[in-house]
Amino acid sequence: MTAQDFSLDRRGFIKGATTTALVSSLAPSLVLGSSEQNPLGGSSSKDTFNFDKPYNRIGTNCVKWDMQLAKFGSDKFEIGMGIADMDFKSAPCIAEALSERCQHENWGYMSSTKSLKEAIKEWNWSRHGIDVSMESITIASGVHPGLIAALETISPPASKVVMNTPTYNGFYTDLRLSRTIASENEMIKDKDHVYHIDWDDFEARLTADTHAMLLCNPQNPTGNCWSEADLLRIGELCLKHKVVVLADEIHCDFIMQGQKYTPFANLPDKAIVDNSLTFKAISKTFSLAGMKNAYFFSTNPVLLSRVKKNHRADINTLGAVANEAAYRRGAGWFDELLPYIDENHSFAETYIKQVLPEFSYKKAQGTYLAWLGTGDLAKQIDAASQAERLGLKSPEHYIEQWLIDNAHLQLNPGSNYGPGGANHMRMNLATPRPIIKQAIDKIAEAVRRA
Repeated sequence: MTAQDFSLDRRGFIKGATTTALVSSLAPSLVLGSSEQNPLGGSSSKDTFNFDKPYNRIGTNCVKWDMQLAKFGSDKFEIGMGIADMDFKSAPCIAEALSERCQHENWGYMSSTKSLKEAIKEWNWSRHGIDVSMESITIASGVHPGLIAALETISPPASKVVMNTPTYNGFYTDLRLSRTIASENEMIKDKDHVYHIDWDDFEARLTADTHAMLLCNPQNPTGNCWSEADLLRIGELCLKHKVVVLADEIHCDFIMQGQKYTPFANLPDKAIVDNSLTFKAISKTFSLAGMKNAYFFSTNPVLLSRVKKNHRADINTLGAVANEAAYRRGAGWFDELLPYIDENHSFAETYIKQVLPEFSYKKAQGTYLAWLGTGDLAKQIDAASQAERLGLKSPEHYIEQWLIDNAHLQLNPGSNYGPGGANHMRMNLATPRPIIKQAIDKIAEAVRRA
C-alpha cells in the first residue's frame, strides 16, 4: 500500500486553524469532494461521510489533545495518538437529538430509561445476536462505576482479581477503589504477535481468596478477540473455582474484517453464562465518552440484584438522549466508519513495515488501537538506562518522552497495561488516515536522526 504524501500545518492546527484550512493543506485527493481515488483507501465523493477530513478538537478541553498540549507545550506537541476516543465528528443524529432536547431547557431527574433500554436491547440483538432481557439491563454512569459496584459486591477487601495482561490500565484504578488486588496472568505472545492465555498460570491464580475475573473482550490494548473455545475454558475454570467473570466488552462493535466477536453472554453453557456480568457502553462506538452513559446485564437475577444494591445509577440526561439517538439512528454512520477503521489498521501495518522497521505491528482483530512493538527503538536510544537516570516509571515512559521531543506526538507507554507491556506503545488509529501517515513518518524521521 502506497500513501500519497501530504502535509498538515501543525502550528496552524495548534493555534486553532479551521477545518477548511486543514483540509486545503492536504493533497488534492484527500480534500472533501474530490472525485479521484484516494491512495490511502479513504472516503471518496460517493461516501456520505468523509473520515479523511481532519477535525480540529483543540479548544474543546479534550484529554487527547488539549491535555497533552498543556502538558508538553506547543513547541513539542503536534499529534495526539493516545487516549482512546475518536477524532471524527459524531453521527449527525446525535447533535440533532441533543439540540431538540435542549429546547426543553430543564434538566431535572429522569423518570424512566425504558426507551433507552429498548434501544440497547435492539442494538445488541441486531448487531451481535445477544438476547438481553429488558429487566436485566442496568443503566450506569460509566463502565467503571458498574465494575466497581460488582467488585465491591463480589470481592472482599484485599482479595484478588484475575486479569489477562497486558490489559486495560483503567482496571487498576477500579481495583484500587474497590480495595482489591490484581492477580496478573501475563499472556504469551507467539512469533506471529498473537496473544494466548497461559492456562497453567491462569488456573493457578484461581485461589480461595480470588472471587472475580476482569475479562476484556476485545482485548485492550492487544486487539485480541477471544474465541468461543477460549471463553468457554475461562468460564469453566472460573465456575469450578467459584470466580465470577466480569466481562468488559466496550470495544465489541469494532471487529475487523474476517474476525469474530463472541459475547460471553452467548456462550452455549448456561451455568457459565450465569456466573458472569457483561459491561458495555456506546461511548467507543460513537465517541460519547464524555456523556457518561453505560450499562450492564446478567442472566443471573440473584447476582445482578446483589450488584445493583451497591450501584447508584446517576443518569446523565443528555447522555441518555445521545446514546438512544446513536443506537436508533446512527447505524448508517457507523457502518461507514467501521471499514474505514479496518483500513486504518491495514494501512498502519503495511506502512510501518515499509518505513519504520524498528517498530512491529500485527493488525488487531478488534478495537481501534494499535499495539506497537518498540524493542528495537528501546535498544537504539538506550531507553532502560535513560529511564533509570531520569527517574521515570519504565523504559516505555522514556520512549513516550523521546517521541514527544523528537517526533512531536504522544503515544501511551505499554508498561501502563501491566506485565507483558514492556517494549510496546499503544497508538490510537481512530483518526483520519492522513494523520496516521504523518505520525508514522514523523517517528521514522526521528529514528533516522537518532
